[in-house]
Amino acid sequence: MTERLKKPDWLKIRLGNNEQFTRTKQIVEGHCLHTICTSGKCPNMGECWSRGTATFMIGGDICTRSCRFCNTKTGKPFPLNPDEPANIAESVRLMKLKHAVITSVDRDDLPDLGASHWVKTIRAIKTANPNTTVEVLIPDFQGRMELIDQVIAATPEIISHNMETVRRISPQVRSAAKYETSLAVLARIAEKSVTAKTGIMVGLGETEKEVYELMDDVLRCHVSVLTIGQYLQPSRRNITVFEYVTPERFDKYRAVALEKGFKMVESAPLVRSSYHAEKHV
Repeated sequence: MTERLKKPDWLKIRLGNNEQFTRTKQIVEGHCLHTICTSGKCPNMGECWSRGTATFMIGGDICTRSCRFCNTKTGKPFPLNPDEPANIAESVRLMKLKHAVITSVDRDDLPDLGASHWVKTIRAIKTANPNTTVEVLIPDFQGRMELIDQVIAATPEIISHNMETVRRISPQVRSAAKYETSLAVLARIAEKSVTAKTGIMVGLGETEKEVYELMDDVLRCHVSVLTIGQYLQPSRRNITVFEYVTPERFDKYRAVALEKGFKMVESAPLVRSSYHAEKHV
C-alpha cells in the first residue's frame, strides 16, 4: 500500500462563507446546474464562489471516461437536458459575470460527442449576455476536427483543452485521451485564430525536464496561455500524490514558461484551469 504524503501548510484551502458565496450556491442549485467546482472538489471553490464566479459543467455529471486523477462520476450518462443551455445563460446573467467559463464531462455515448450541445450553450450565453466573454474547456472530441470546428464557429473568446500531464505519465492517468491527440486539438484551435489555452498538474512523478518538454510541445501548437497546479488526490480511489511541489518550483516554472514565449502563465499550488480565467481574455 502506498504511503500517503502529509499535505504541506501552503496547500491550506480558504473556505467560503460570505453572502456572495451563498448567493452563487443558490443560483447554481436553483437552476439544477453542475459545476466542476463541486464535481472536481476544486480547492478554490470558496474563493471563487465568494467573488461570484463558478465554472459550469454541461452534459450532466456522469462522464463516459474514468481518468485516474478525476473525481467526476463515471458510467452511463443520462440524456442531455435541453433546458441546460438556457439555464446556464440565465445563471450567467444573474451572477452578472463578465467572463463565463464552461466545461463538460466526456460524452462519448453521443453521435456528435456533445458538440451541438456545446454550441447551443455558447450561443445561449452570448445571446442573453452580449457583454460577457466566454471561455470553454473542451474535451478532445476523440480528435474529430469537424466537431472542434463547430465549437470554434460558436465564437468563444478562449478555447482551452488540458494536456493534464507530461507525455510519459499521460497513459497512466488518462483513460482514453492521448497526448498527441490533445496536441492536435490545441493546434486546431490556434490555427483558427482563437486564443488557445492548456493546463497541467504536477506532483504525479514528472521531472522538471519533462515539464519543459511539454511546454515546448504546446508552444509549437501556438498555445498562448498555460496553467500549472498541484495534483491533489480527490478520493482514495484516485491515483496518489507522488510529491507536493514547492511554491518556489512553481515560481520557476512560471518564469521559464514566460521566457519560452507563453503570453499568460498561472503557476502555483492551488491553480486550476479556470483560476483567474477572467484575466486571460
